[in-house]
Amino acid sequence: MAMLVPARRPKDLINGLMLDPFETFLDNATAMAKPSPTLMKTDIKETDGGYELTIDLPGFKKDDVTAELKNGYLSVSASTESSKEEKNDEGTFIRKERFSGTCSRKFYVGDDISEDDIKAKFEDGLLKITVPKKEQPKEEDTKKVISIEG
Repeated sequence: MAMLVPARRPKDLINGLMLDPFETFLDNATAMAKPSPTLMKTDIKETDGGYELTIDLPGFKKDDVTAELKNGYLSVSASTESSKEEKNDEGTFIRKERFSGTCSRKFYVGDDISEDDIKAKFEDGLLKITVPKKEQPKEEDTKKVISIEG
């Protein structure tokens, strides 16, 4: 029986510091100030007919989110851009901020699943994806006969 499994990316604080200490430090410092938009918190529920994924994507719109299936992996990604400007009475900038972010996750769903099998719905910052279980042949159907020489 196939099982839905998140594909892992080995990224932790120590590895990040070794690869790019400045970026890792800034990422972790800002994560303490506000929740990171690069995390895609995902709940996976197994049902009799398949799997239901619920992915939190607050602040994203439906057009910001893409899902694709390739080589048995379901890839979900989201990207966004925003900017905010504040000026004083003379028109001098007091603050000018820009943000752009991208996040993605992969899930192994199996080679026997096609795009038509998967259903997805985006509503209120939640992406809900349904992946069916493909029926495995019954054990008596997979009986193999061993030829006997002689």
